Order: sequence, then C-alpha cells, then structure tokens
Amino acid sequence: MRLFGGRERRDVDVRPTADAVPPALKIASAWSWRLLVVAAALAVVLFLIAQLRIIVIPLMVAALLTALMIPLVEWLQRHRWPRGLAVALAVVLLLSVVTALFWLAVSQIRDGYPALQQRAIDSYAGLRQFLLESPLHLTERDISRYTDALVQAIQQDTQQILSGALSVGSSLGHLVVGLLLTIFATIFLLFDGARIWRWIVGIFPRRARPAVDGSARAGWVTLGNFVRVQLVVAAIDAVGIGLGAFILGLFYGGMPLVVPIAVLVFLGSFIPVVGAIATGTIAVLVALIALGPIPAVIMLGIVLLVQQIEGHVLQPFIMGTAVKVHPLAVVLAVAGGSIVAGIPGALFAVPVVAFLNVAIKTVATGSWRTNPRPTTFSEVPNA
Repeated sequence: MRLFGGRERRDVDVRPTADAVPPALKIASAWSWRLLVVAAALAVVLFLIAQLRIIVIPLMVAALLTALMIPLVEWLQRHRWPRGLAVALAVVLLLSVVTALFWLAVSQIRDGYPALQQRAIDSYAGLRQFLLESPLHLTERDISRYTDALVQAIQQDTQQILSGALSVGSSLGHLVVGLLLTIFATIFLLFDGARIWRWIVGIFPRRARPAVDGSARAGWVTLGNFVRVQLVVAAIDAVGIGLGAFILGLFYGGMPLVVPIAVLVFLGSFIPVVGAIATGTIAVLVALIALGPIPAVIMLGIVLLVQQIEGHVLQPFIMGTAVKVHPLAVVLAVAGGSIVAGIPGALFAVPVVAFLNVAIKTVATGSWRTNPRPTTFSEVPNA
C-alpha cells in the first residue's frame, strides 16, 4: 500500500480483542459472573426468608421436631396403631414434656428468687464495703457511678438478646402465631409428610426428580440423627452441670435455682458451642451471687469439665458418627447464622449445614442412583 509520499506501509495484523485476553483472565471472568449470579440468588433467598421469618422459622422448627418424633410414630404404626392416633400421641407427649420443663423451672424460680435476691443484696453490700476499705481508695460516688454504668450496659445487652430471641415476630401476637404454626406444621408433617414431599419433588423437572429425592432423603436421615444425638448431648450437659450445682450447694449451704439452671443448660445446648458456654456462665454467676467467690470458681471448674467432656468425648464419638461436620465448620456456621438471623440463625445453622453437606455429597457422588431411599446413616455417603 502506497502513501502520499510514495512510501509503502505494511498492513498491521490487528487481532480481535477477545483473542488478546489471556486465558487465565477469561477463566476468572467466567467464574466471576457465575459467582455473582449465585450470590444474587442467595441474597434474594435470604431477603425472602427475612421477610417471611414468621413463617419460615416455625416451619424449620417443625421440621426438626418431625425428624425427632418420626421414629416414634413409625414404631407405633408397626405395632398396629393408626397413623392419626400415633401422631396425636407423639405430639401430646412432646407438649407434655415441654410444659413440664417450663412449669418446673418457673416454680423453682418463684420459690428460690426471694432467697437469691436477699443473698444478692448481702453480697453487694459486702463488695461495696470491701471496695471502700480497699487500697483502691474508692468513694461512694465512684462506686455509684460504676454501678450505674454496669446496670446500663446490662440493660442494653438484655434488650439486644430479647430482640434477637423475639425476632420471630415483633409482638406477642406474632409469637403466639408462630407457636401455633409450629404445632400445626408438625402435626401435618408427621401425618402427611410423604405426600407433601412427593408434591415438592413434582415441581422439579422429570429428569432431576430422582437426584432431588435421593439427596434430600439422605439429608433427612442426617438431620434426624443430628436432632436425636443433640438431644442426648443436651441432656448430658444439663445433668452434669445441674448435678454439680446441687453437690456444690450441699457443701456451701444451699445452691438456689438448681433445676432452672439445668433446664436452661438443656435448652441452650441445642445451640452448639455458644449455647452451653452462655448457660454455663449463668450458673457461675448464680453461684457467685448466692455462695461467694470460692464456690463460683468451683462452679466454673464444673462447667469447664462438662464442656471438655462434651468437646472431647461426646462430640467426636457420638455426634461424629451421626453428622460428620468439622468442628471449625460448626463454629463458623453458628457465628454466621447468629450474624445473619440472631438466635434463630445460630440454632438452625448446624442442622442446615449438616443437611446440605450430605445432600450435595449424595448428588456429587451419584449415590442416589444405587441407594435412592437411605434409611440409616451407614447408607448415607461419607460426609
């Protein structure tokens, strides 16, 4: 090609822009937009769950209760009980146990609160006198200022805890609706869960239905094992700490609120790691107020001993055979769940992770083809 000056210029071979992008950048961009789509979908799901939490949380509680009670219902059916009567008996037993626990705890708190209040007043008076006579040279004004700041901090923390605990609804009416919805959902899942699940599977494309059904059944087996084993672990924690508080009271003139502490530890243990620590701290505070510093230190040792037994014996040997979720995954799941949804998030984090772990593993290994209806954990792929 000739130009005006008579010089000849060679044409430059300009490659297409797409060919000029390095392969590594192509792969990264392909992964990036797919991850963005997945993240957007998860954000939408979490947003819908947050908006419909008054429905979602009772349904999740009902699923856990169903996984706990379905073996009893099936056992009664094998012994020629009608399905409806078996479900009714299981629900009545559950409500009776929960009501009995709360009644026992409330009655014990009502009987032991006056004595604990008087001991708290005496302990505070003794501590105040000690601070006035200590080398710190504190004055009445200093102690009052520090006390007011402590009370204000406790009130703020209490409000945050209560707001998280009542995140199912913003009023007592929402809480009642949630409880009723949990009961009704549990009844219908126990009575007609198989037909409900067939309807859910029917929503998916025909080719995907076997994989969805097999993976979900494997996850359901793991979820049931998790709930039952967690019930055993919670009972052992409650008996251990409650028995320690009772024995401690025998040597130091009576430990109030032993039964409420045991009930609180039992309920708190369903939140892995965090729940047992929080409820154990309450037991130590009660011992400090009622009995003094030395019994509180002993109570702290009892709580730590029970936690060590749970962490090094119960969790590896009992929970490890039921749900193979790494302890680090448990801690991260509880932390993430509590950040996203408060106390309900911490409660449901580990069951959800355990279910997804086994369900995804079942799809990835293709075991749903050879074992589409697992009934025991030994038939579930190693998680």
